[in-house]
Amino acid sequence: MFLASDGNYFTPWMKPRGYEEYHLPRMIQKLQGETHCKFGDAVISTPDTCIGVETCEELFTPDAPHTHMALDGVEVGEVVAQGNQFLLDDVEVIVATVDLEEIRAYRSSVSRCYQATASDFKYERIQTSFALSSEAEDLDIRRRPSPPIQPRYYSPEEEIALCAGCYLWDYLRRSNMAGFLLPSSGGIDSCATAILVFSMCRLVVESIKTGNQQVIADVQRLAKFSEKLPESPQELCNQIFHTLYLGMSKQSSKETRQRSKDLSGAIGAYHTGVDIDEVYEAQRNLIVNNLGFEPKFQVEGGTNTENLVLQNIQAVSARKRPGGGSLLVLGAANVGESLRGYLTKYGTTPLSKACLKLRLSGLRITPLTLEFIDCSSADINPIGAIDKADLKRLIAWAEKEFDLPCLHDFLTAIPTAELEPITDSYVQSDEVDMGMTYDELTVFGRLRKVHKLGAYGMFQRLVHEWSSERPRAPGDDTPALEPRQVAEKVKRFHHYYAVNRHKMTTLTPSLHSNDYSADDNRFDMRPFLYPPAYDSHDFMAIDEELAKIEQLRKR
Repeated sequence: MFLASDGNYFTPWMKPRGYEEYHLPRMIQKLQGETHCKFGDAVISTPDTCIGVETCEELFTPDAPHTHMALDGVEVGEVVAQGNQFLLDDVEVIVATVDLEEIRAYRSSVSRCYQATASDFKYERIQTSFALSSEAEDLDIRRRPSPPIQPRYYSPEEEIALCAGCYLWDYLRRSNMAGFLLPSSGGIDSCATAILVFSMCRLVVESIKTGNQQVIADVQRLAKFSEKLPESPQELCNQIFHTLYLGMSKQSSKETRQRSKDLSGAIGAYHTGVDIDEVYEAQRNLIVNNLGFEPKFQVEGGTNTENLVLQNIQAVSARKRPGGGSLLVLGAANVGESLRGYLTKYGTTPLSKACLKLRLSGLRITPLTLEFIDCSSADINPIGAIDKADLKRLIAWAEKEFDLPCLHDFLTAIPTAELEPITDSYVQSDEVDMGMTYDELTVFGRLRKVHKLGAYGMFQRLVHEWSSERPRAPGDDTPALEPRQVAEKVKRFHHYYAVNRHKMTTLTPSLHSNDYSADDNRFDMRPFLYPPAYDSHDFMAIDEELAKIEQLRKR
């Protein structure tokens, strides 16, 4: 009846309490002995009770179906059992014992009876001959009603780790690939992606220990470097997860190199560090030799255009082609950077700089050739729908939950693409390049998608929420800005959002895990061509509102 995100995957049944007679296929008729079945919104009636079903979004809608079902005689009681929200088992069966007399005592209350008799919501009952209770079970003193429980709610960090873990495992085993490869930059985004793969390995090892035969068979097919089943997440990680640091002598710092290596060691991934100076210089020389000019970085006196050209050279992808099973390349671009356009189209991300698709040969990796490719970022991007704020919370949670102390260094590091030369007085900063902080970018992204605000609506809201004159409560660390500064930041975001919309249509498929996802191909069908921002009605409305605010402040 009601689907999450307005039914992106399925078509909802639009006839409340309605049903149709569905003609069964011949093979089903032979098995069932029936020609038709009822299809639609109905309830099941047994000799001893009446059962209704509610799924997914239906439970959370303002006018939930269970209310009308209860008024029409469906036995609705307390929560007495809960299945696992994230599990690698194909099927999970949860069993509970319910005291129907207790439910009926509640249903017989006077106020409830009045509401039921006045209700016009009547469901079709599918009559059955089987009962859910028996006299023998009533006499069995070993049985007792299942006690009520408090539902288990996961924190956002737990949901991200567990949901992505299940997604990655299902994608890996269904694609029949040999594992994952991640370009590890030593930054937050690639760190979070690695943590999600490690979370997957933890779920797999837990399933092995519980005897899940499907998972065991999949592991035996994938983890071929050892005859025995892995006993720890690190053991599994070492066989199916490869991390790669692609650095350059002038641009890459020893800190990012070390963080990348430390993380891979802590989770057990097979790690390689490679310098790509020669590859970079070869492409740069193509420009020099064929176009007759030598581009320079901005820090060396070049223009902004030359600066971007040289950064993009480093952000293309590469592939090695030995024999054996293929690895799925993981992207590591968060949703905010995609909205801002702070990524290289058909590259990986500014943080990743490059990615290698490797194929396994023998016991480890044997390179044969190296060639540049256009890989549209990666094969899949587990963090593509998650913003920087949630990724930081994920890493802070995993530091304690997974006992990975090395993650602390990622949380305190300054985000940098490391695509420009490092000097004594200059280190490239993502937030300086973007003209906004990641926290501000998180706010813009959520206001845009969740609250459906354009540039003018954002300004109207943020000019109050970010006001330097607002009353500030303890712990309030949101920006304190002048109205003109708010206007400039809102305009800057929407300018780059508009001019970089074309990048959004080629993003790597990502895991849709929240309500602020920006995946154009699936969840956000807005136009990808916008009129120039300086001509937009929104920007003119911001200027008019700003003038009124500044005039009022002068009085």
